[in-house]
Amino acid sequence: MKSPRRTTLCFVIIAIYSSQATLSLNLESIVYHSLLREHELMEEDPVRPKRAVAVSSPAAQEFTIDVEISFENASFLEPIKAYLNNLSFPIQGNDTDLATDILSIEVSTVCRPNGNEIWCSCETGYEWPQESCLHNLTCQGHDGSSAGRHCHCLKGLPPKGPFCQLQGADVILRMSVRLNVGFQEDLRNSSSALYKSYTTDLETAFWKGYSILPGFKLVTVTGFRPGSVVVTYEITTTTTTSPALMHKANEKVTQNLNQTYKVDSSSFQVTYSNETKFSITPEIIFEGDTVTLMCENEVFSTNVSWMHVETGLDIQNSTEVSIYTSMLNNMTSMSRLIIHNITRVYMGEYICKLTLDIFEYASRRKLEVIPIQILASEAVEVMCDNNPVSLNCCSEVNVNWSQIEWKQEGSISIPGNAEIDTDSGCSRYTLMANETQCPSGSSGTTVVYTCEFISAHGARGRKDIEVTFISVGDNSSHKGEVRESQRLVMEMSTVQSTTKNSLETSKAPEQQAKLNITPDLISVSEGQSFFIKCISDMSNYDEMYWNTSAGTKIYKRFYTTRRYSDRAESVLTVKTSTREWNGTYHCVFRYKNLYRVMAKDVIVYPLPLESNIMVDPVEAAIPCRSSRHIRCCVEEDSDYKVIFQVGSSSFPAVKEVDEKQVCYKHHFTADSVSCPENVDAFCHFTNAANNSVQSPSMKLNLVPGESITCQDPILGVGEPGKVIQKLCQFLNITRSRESPIGGIITYRCVGSQWQIEKNDCISAPINALLQLAKALVKSPTQDEKLPSYLGNLSISTKQAKLEVDSFSGTLGAIINILDLFSTVPTQVNSEMMTHVLSTVDIILGKSALNTWKISQQQKTNYSSQLLDSVERFSRVLRAEDSTISQPNVQMKSMVIKPGHPQSYRQSFVFLDSDLWGNVTISGCQLEHLQPDSFVVTVAFPTLKTILDRDVLGENFANSLVMTTTVSHSVTTPFRILMTFKNSHPSGGIPQCVFWNFNLANHTGGWDSSGCYVKEVTEDSVSCSCEHLTSFSILMSPDSPDPDSLLKILLDIISYIGLCFSILSLAACLVVEAMVWKSVTKNRTSSMRHTCIVNITASLLVADVWFIVAAAIHDHRFPLNETACVAATFFIHFFYLSVFFWMLTLGLMLFYRLVFILHDTSKSIQKTIAFSLGYGCPLVISVITVGATQPREVYMRKNACWLNWEDTKALLAFVIPALIIVVVNMTITVVVITKILRPSIGDKPSKQEKSSLFQVTKSIGVLTPLLGLTWGFGLATVFQGSNAVFHIVFTLLNAFQGLFILLFGCLWDQKVQEALLNKYSRSKWSSQHSKSTSIGSSTPVFSMSSPISRRFNNLFGKTGTYNVSTPETTSSSLENTSSAYSLLN
Repeated sequence: MKSPRRTTLCFVIIAIYSSQATLSLNLESIVYHSLLREHELMEEDPVRPKRAVAVSSPAAQEFTIDVEISFENASFLEPIKAYLNNLSFPIQGNDTDLATDILSIEVSTVCRPNGNEIWCSCETGYEWPQESCLHNLTCQGHDGSSAGRHCHCLKGLPPKGPFCQLQGADVILRMSVRLNVGFQEDLRNSSSALYKSYTTDLETAFWKGYSILPGFKLVTVTGFRPGSVVVTYEITTTTTTSPALMHKANEKVTQNLNQTYKVDSSSFQVTYSNETKFSITPEIIFEGDTVTLMCENEVFSTNVSWMHVETGLDIQNSTEVSIYTSMLNNMTSMSRLIIHNITRVYMGEYICKLTLDIFEYASRRKLEVIPIQILASEAVEVMCDNNPVSLNCCSEVNVNWSQIEWKQEGSISIPGNAEIDTDSGCSRYTLMANETQCPSGSSGTTVVYTCEFISAHGARGRKDIEVTFISVGDNSSHKGEVRESQRLVMEMSTVQSTTKNSLETSKAPEQQAKLNITPDLISVSEGQSFFIKCISDMSNYDEMYWNTSAGTKIYKRFYTTRRYSDRAESVLTVKTSTREWNGTYHCVFRYKNLYRVMAKDVIVYPLPLESNIMVDPVEAAIPCRSSRHIRCCVEEDSDYKVIFQVGSSSFPAVKEVDEKQVCYKHHFTADSVSCPENVDAFCHFTNAANNSVQSPSMKLNLVPGESITCQDPILGVGEPGKVIQKLCQFLNITRSRESPIGGIITYRCVGSQWQIEKNDCISAPINALLQLAKALVKSPTQDEKLPSYLGNLSISTKQAKLEVDSFSGTLGAIINILDLFSTVPTQVNSEMMTHVLSTVDIILGKSALNTWKISQQQKTNYSSQLLDSVERFSRVLRAEDSTISQPNVQMKSMVIKPGHPQSYRQSFVFLDSDLWGNVTISGCQLEHLQPDSFVVTVAFPTLKTILDRDVLGENFANSLVMTTTVSHSVTTPFRILMTFKNSHPSGGIPQCVFWNFNLANHTGGWDSSGCYVKEVTEDSVSCSCEHLTSFSILMSPDSPDPDSLLKILLDIISYIGLCFSILSLAACLVVEAMVWKSVTKNRTSSMRHTCIVNITASLLVADVWFIVAAAIHDHRFPLNETACVAATFFIHFFYLSVFFWMLTLGLMLFYRLVFILHDTSKSIQKTIAFSLGYGCPLVISVITVGATQPREVYMRKNACWLNWEDTKALLAFVIPALIIVVVNMTITVVVITKILRPSIGDKPSKQEKSSLFQVTKSIGVLTPLLGLTWGFGLATVFQGSNAVFHIVFTLLNAFQGLFILLFGCLWDQKVQEALLNKYSRSKWSSQHSKSTSIGSSTPVFSMSSPISRRFNNLFGKTGTYNVSTPETTSSSLENTSSAYSLLN
């Protein structure tokens, strides 16, 4: 204002023109006396287009022009306003400018003197914009809007404008109210008579009630929904409404509404259409910045809260976070959340929420934090020849850096000149080193130059450049190379700084790949799976990845990429989709600087997972002819169709919204089913995609009323001794405003009262984190979220320390969270590991030991689960030589550098627990590790009292518990030396043990396998640990102690016996090949030798695979899972083949003994034999691997053999083997019984002698051939079996190949005769004749001996038969000699 006494009139001219025009006003003389000038704002925006039309178009354009008129005499105001009101519009342009029309002129703002101030007010229909009200002083005592949304009077005209503006669009209040009447389906149909009747009555009452609101225009019913009946409606006004006036209007609505509607006066809810102004400063946030989140609301209230969405926690003032809330101009709430020295832990979405009575205003913004990435050469050589050399640093993200500093550190000082290019975000530091600055004695000196980028909000990022200065005389021969190197570095830096934001530099054109992506629409519901396949027609690419439309890369575990000769394909697979997967996904193939991208939209419809549906009751007793409410609740409100199924009946559900929880209820009446009876109830959720999910079952026990003694309005009724479970959130337990209590409480009916038997409730913050952890493992952005989640877990655990010390449910939830988090990362930094160990420190505190004791009594697996989680985090730790120390846990690590690494030595001391320990790994052991591997040791002083007892239940780990992990797999034997404090020097025998997670059905237990005591002193116990294997693992579900005498003995027997067996089996096959034509002339002998050959071949292959498996397990080769699966499958298959061929041989013997006169063709016998020998084993083996390998429970964790602990897959070998052994034992008994029958004509003494000899021979032949030695394996299946059974079993089966060679092959008379005949050309001929004549008079090989006659009598025949006699046509004769042929 030029003068405080001057009156200013601002008005708006709306003009329309179609060509260039100049504004010309021809007012009356009164206007000429005034000063017409444009407002200062017109320098910026003199003409505001109302409709955007191209200038070149002949179509008309509308513009709004602000004009300011100032005059000395205030009496001119009213005449000017009257004159403007009397003008007729449109006003045509003058003769020289026919293309401009003035459509209207309206006065908007008037400024009048008031004492020493100028008060500027808005005319009717106009108001000051929100920005003017926020940043300028308002007039004291001047009446404004009752709701405080816009002010009407300011002290002085805003220096930067604008003037008063037309009042905004109508304000819409979206409201709802509950009617306590039953919901009817006709209320969903807007054309039904009931819907129209409700609408008419309600709108009439609403009009009468809300007509008292300022600016009220209309009210409209928008719909009805269940629970009981919820009416939704909208009120249109021209201004906001105060809470007091809204309450008064709601009361009038209640009074005017017919009483039959039973309106719930406390259920009125309003959602205000006002949008909160939410801003974040700075826009690009670096780690270390001070960040301000500001929330402005045009509401008179300071009740503002802030929440971090990812953690579900309300944000409070702390050393890192400050919250300031104030009122601006007594009408606008302004709240600031300031985060100092921000880290990536604070990433995520933030909600600013203001609450005023029944009104709630909320806005949310996502906060991203990125590290400062500096690009620079790491090492440079500079010649001291006084020529300029530039060091260049560029930031990866270009912002207006507050400062870029250069520093140097070294034995010589050579300063330079810094230049900053703000456009590229680069800084150049030019050095000019001369001979005086780096004399010959200092040639080769390295100086570290550091460029440090400082943001305007405090973040700092730095990059070190090592510069080696070389004197001219010392390296003249390389001068040209160095200068050329520097020139190239300068050129590269220049190109980088000028083209760093471009996708690619100038280059020869490359052939671009074509991509194809899954064409079908992907539309799934939560919990379902989907996949997207992307195919490139070129296999040559440098990188392939998937990302979201926001540019976030998808975690690699979600997709697989394969390269073929003519193409490449990648498949993104999501097994359990969540709403986070809703969006657009890009398949990106990069070749050099060429990117090929294909996009695919994924629609994920909301549908609760079964685990997220909370039911009440879990189990309940209901008296006959009584009723009870049952309900299913979810955490969010979505448009689901819910039906209750009770037994075979279905019932609709009634929806009820309670704060953050939505429940669906049904009033179940016991009269609808017979009584007494047990009924299962479920609720089915169906979403918009017509997909359904069923809740966990609710067990309803209908009981006679006279047996009930316990009664409670919440827990229900029960009989004496009855045990029920109740979700903690449905009890009268104080719950968080944002998240419910979790867990379950178990009650028992004692007398007439329900008593708590087990309390596993989870505190609300920990329960919220548990739900987030379950969602995280399914999230596409889990890597980004994990650091902040771990930080929040550490904070929440500290805050919930009392609950940890009191409730095993909270303790177990924290361990489950750690377990879930540990499955996510591919690498963990030092900060993340600190959060993990700070959480572990609290739950392992001495004050929590009582809670651990309770959890052990409940036979939980928390201790083993916790240790396993910490080991997983340790294996992915990537922090050089870091140390983390907490009272109850310590961690130390070391990175293995290339070359000859030093020994790994770490010491741990816990003064409070009076425990210490050392870990040592020699350098020669570390040489076998991959370079840049990390060795990590974590020590626990209190874990010794928490971990469960060993298998025998006698020993505790009476020392420090230390776990050592290596980041990469170990492919060679690895020895670790450890020293523990000797806590019991006066008594007890120390035993070195490790925690074996595979014991006790994967609940874990102490195991001494591979560990032994090296030295015991009064103060310490030294241990050495490694891992080995043993043979008896084939049948035994548990291995013997690997360092015991039994283990050593079994190893010696196994490997020596296997060597003899393999050689013997190979010899047997060679012998059979040599004599095959001679010994297979008749049908019976042919079948016998066919069985022996297949038994031998199968056992030979099985033994070879067993050695392969043992080599894999003993770490002689990498423990490759695929190789281990193959070894397990073939061992299983071929050992089963051995047994089934033994069964075939046994059944054939039984057939010849019993069905003497029956005959079967040779082809049928062979078909049956091969089907039984190989077909059955193949079916069993394939079914076993197919049923267990997809769940990765086919093999044992510590051996290449069938799993026992998880799936009892070992029974697929044990059961068939032992059944066959039992069958063959029965056949053996039948054979011996037949032999022991007295034959006619034999003398008693002679009969006894020959029978005894024949029984001995039969047992010797049949035992290895029929697998009777495996019967000892039955004893080894049971845990704690006697060592004798292990030794006998191992001894007999390791040498089984040798036994088969001796008894099955060489003892056969036909084989002997065939061998003798083959080599009887000279002297062997006479020896063979002699042997034959001797055989005729002895009872060993001749059928004419008394023993041979015993076999004839066995089949009811007499006579003499020669085993080499050609097969006769009489089947009777053939079958008579078959028994002997089979036995021999």
